[in-house]
Order: sequence, then C-alpha cells, then structure tokens
Amino acid sequence: MSDTFDVAVVGAGLAGMAAAVFARNRGLSTVQVGNAGALLFSSGLFDLMAVHPVSSGRVWADPWAAVAQVARDLPGHPYARVEPGEIRAAFAELVAALEEAGLSYGPPAEANCEVVTGLGTVKSTYCLPQTMQVGATALRERMPCLLVDFVGLREFSAAAIAENLAARWPGLRALRLHFPADAAAGEVYAAHLARTLELAGARDALAAMIRPYLGTARAVGLPAVLGVRRTAAIAAELEASLGVPVFEIPTLPTSVPGLRLKDALERAVAARGVERIIHPRVVAVQTEAERFVLHLDQEVAASAPLTASAVLLATGRFMSGGLVAERDGVHEALMDLPVTQPPTRAEWHQAAMFDPRGHPLNLAGVEVDAHFRPQDRSGALVHPRLFAIGTLLGHQDWARMKCGAGVALASAWGAVAALAAPATASPGGGR
Repeated sequence: MSDTFDVAVVGAGLAGMAAAVFARNRGLSTVQVGNAGALLFSSGLFDLMAVHPVSSGRVWADPWAAVAQVARDLPGHPYARVEPGEIRAAFAELVAALEEAGLSYGPPAEANCEVVTGLGTVKSTYCLPQTMQVGATALRERMPCLLVDFVGLREFSAAAIAENLAARWPGLRALRLHFPADAAAGEVYAAHLARTLELAGARDALAAMIRPYLGTARAVGLPAVLGVRRTAAIAAELEASLGVPVFEIPTLPTSVPGLRLKDALERAVAARGVERIIHPRVVAVQTEAERFVLHLDQEVAASAPLTASAVLLATGRFMSGGLVAERDGVHEALMDLPVTQPPTRAEWHQAAMFDPRGHPLNLAGVEVDAHFRPQDRSGALVHPRLFAIGTLLGHQDWARMKCGAGVALASAWGAVAALAAPATASPGGGR
C-alpha cells in the first residue's frame, strides 16, 4: 500500500463512504481511515428533507421545495452551499454505486413518501431500498395487508403496528409465527433470521407457513430480515410463492438494512480501489505547506504515518466522536477546529426535554465556507485543502429535520467537487 494519496477520508459513515466513492470516480487516489460500524444504526432509508421549521413540525411532501426554503431561512445550513442539481447528482451516483454492489434502491423521485416504521409510526423519507417500496404504496393506497412477525423477535411487533395504525390503515392484520427451524428458540435476532432466509429451504418453509393466512391480503409485510445479500431476489422468490407482493418494514437499530448498507458500501469502495484502514484511528493530523500527515493509533497499528494532499473529515457528531462535549464547551475532537455552538453551556438545552424547537446544541458543528472548508473564528480558512462533511457540520439538526442522508451526500459531493477543481486540486502529491 502506498502511504501518499491525493485525499485522505477520515470517517466511514455515509458521508465518508460517499466521499470515497466520489473521489475515486474522479480519479483521485484515496485512503479511508475508520470503522463503518455506525452504519449498522441506519434504517436503510435515505432522507433528503422532510421537516422545516422544526419548531412547527411542518412536514413537506416536496423535499426540493423544502431544501430551497431551508437554504433561504438558514444560510449556514449545508444545503445553502450546494445547488439542487448537485444534490440530485450525488444521490444518483451513490445509488448507482450501491446497485453495482448488489443493493438496489429505487430511483430518487421528486416527492417524499411515507413508510411505516417498526414502532408503528409513519415516517416521511426520500429514497427507499427496493424491498420497502411496496410498503409505501400499500400505505398510500390503504391496501389490505398481512403483517408478519416472529416469536422471540423483541424489536418488532406486527400487532402493535396494526393497532397503532388502525385509524389510518384499517386493512392491516397481524400474524405471529415461529420462525422456521427456531420453533423452540427463546429470543431470536434479526441478523440471524436474515442469514437463515438466505437458505432456500427456510424461504420455502416460511412461505408455506404464511400462505394459509393470506385471505384478502394484497401484500405481506415482514420485518427487514429478507437476507443480507440477494435481498431483492429473496423477496421476489417469496412473492412468487405467495402470489402477492412482499415488503420489508425497518426494524430498530442495529438493523439488517444497516448491515446491508455497510456491506454494500464497503464493497463499492473496495471495487474502486480505495485503500481502507479499518481498525486504527487517526489520532493527529499535522499540516504542512503542501500536504497533511496523518498519525495513526500506534497501540493498534505500528505503521508509518499517512500523507495526503487533502483531508476530508467525516468523523460525525457526538456518538461517533467527531464532536466532544466538555465542561468548557463543544470541541472538534481531531484537529480542534472551531465549533459553532451556543455561547454558554446554560444555553445548550431548552427547559423542556421534548421542546418542539429542539435543543440549540443540536445545531453545533464545524463552520465551513462555500466549498465545505473549515473556517477559523475570524472567517479565514484553516487550510485550503481541508474539508469537513456530514453531520460534523454546524447549523443543521439532521435527526429532526429528516435530512441526514442528504446532508451527507450533498457535502461529500461539494467537497470532492471543490477538491477536484483546479483551484483546490492537489499540486502533485498522490499516486
């Protein structure tokens, strides 16, 4: 492995993975440092923009109108730094990469759609895995459906979903089964069920168990356990056996859709020749005139430092360790970059935990310029080839605004585009 690259991506969540794909697609030699384990917490749904303003809880059917409004209302939001056409291109390029890796998503549409969650609530989202799309149609059209769950699967209850949605979707019926080959088991787990359903015998047995209960159901909903790979083929086989469409419902994290996404993204970056360093972490980044030197955790890997002409930080927020909250404020963990945040600790939170406005701390993050390059407190660039992307960025509350995937892809696209442009391109380092 070379130790000198055009770009080093620090972080392996959705933003870091997307940046690695985009960079290699543009011919930039790329190293990525980080463990993709955080992707296991993904529902598999890609949000673009659904709720704005957060304080009023307005849900937008047209995500592109919402993106435009957010850019006007919140000039610091990442969406104010990219054009809608660039966001569309970012989604299209990543979905194509996932398709090549064997994970099919429906083509991004013009409107948000609603899907049922494993808690029996309804979520507005933008881009769905192929195996969840029938469920969105069934909800919209209120089709008579049979929802199936399994004894011992604690994270999913078909009966609770049917009860919670009874007023909105009266045609739901619930069925609980012993999963094939697990009749005597106590607790079962989604990942175990998914791997078992990759066996033809298990699929045949499951279809045989469901078939007598179909009745008037026009579709069958299952927890998201239809295999880890070949998911679309497994769903199609069940549909052929049952004679009705089959759809998946996201489960609670850690989830099988998150496992699939992690697996597919890892295959996508590997297929493009991204050098991946998974277990060591970057503990320091030294800036020099024409390059960066990245020092790795020597307790894990006694390897030489990496050098790169540019660095993209995709280290996430508090859970991922990109931001750290301490007594004196919020800090960026790796390079101590300035963080936009409330002036005092007392202003981090609202008085009520569930205040509809959200908490001011949710908007904390790194301040960047129009090309996603971090700025110091005076507004000057920290370094012309240092970029920050994803949820590390300030002025966005991705969880409440339902814009997490969109922010990840838009900022990754914008940073790589700036890096590949002549004004910010590598002056010669790399392979």
